[in-house]
Amino acid sequence: MLYIIGLGLADERDVSVNGLEIIRKASRVYLEAYTAVLLVNQQQLESYYGRPLIIADREMVESHSDSILASADTQDIAFLVVGDPFSATTHTDLALRCRQHDPPIPTRTLPNASILTAVGATGLSLYSFGQTVSMVFFTENWRPGSFYDRVGENAGLGLHTLVLLDIKVKEPDLEAMARGRVVYEAPRFMSVAQCAGQMLEVEAERGQGFCGRERLAVGVARLGSEDERIVAGTLEELASADLGPPLHSLVLCGKKMHEMEWEYVREFAVDREKFDRVWKAEYKGQG
Repeated sequence: MLYIIGLGLADERDVSVNGLEIIRKASRVYLEAYTAVLLVNQQQLESYYGRPLIIADREMVESHSDSILASADTQDIAFLVVGDPFSATTHTDLALRCRQHDPPIPTRTLPNASILTAVGATGLSLYSFGQTVSMVFFTENWRPGSFYDRVGENAGLGLHTLVLLDIKVKEPDLEAMARGRVVYEAPRFMSVAQCAGQMLEVEAERGQGFCGRERLAVGVARLGSEDERIVAGTLEELASADLGPPLHSLVLCGKKMHEMEWEYVREFAVDREKFDRVWKAEYKGQG
């Protein structure tokens, strides 16, 4: 059987008891290491789990999954995922390959905490979130603005938008590849400030107000850990906010933000007086 096991958001202790028992008994244990990362290193995980981990990078999971599934019809294989297993479509694809395998490989999923639910720690109601969007690192020649349309659809319904921020782990250096060398870039993790800044850049081009300077937003970092950080303010304020080490995410608040949500979120505000003023002028009574 292939066990797809969620590890939670913070450290080695977030795995469930069931998940840990399976990890310790499995024939092989893979750690998916490109859609998200934990706040601890591989050695700490191996020490706590009592097992060596095989790092499964993007190339292995998406192009060489046969090596992961080898003998999974006769042995137990554990595939570890940061957060919740099906928060990324990559893992749905892996489960589908198990169904299509000849003979089919049984699978079992063990859920865990995900940013999709942990973001409730901001005080924003999970019932009031719309489509989740992703923000990638802009380059000189690539500045995709497709997220803006999804934010606009959510804004039209007064809903919050969770923005998942880009991470780059074991990404090939394209210039080096062009010269025939395989070189990987240093890991990079987008910050709340970078995300807010890019949203303001796209707003300047599109001009529909969905990501304006006075839009209220909440930045989060390292949710679920002992040093988690939550900061609220306007997008302009968050564009200069320092939330410390990764991983970061951002929520753009919908105009139907309830008074109870406002009362909770305002405690995290960079400038509480300004936060209150904007909410009362632009958000209060919209629901």
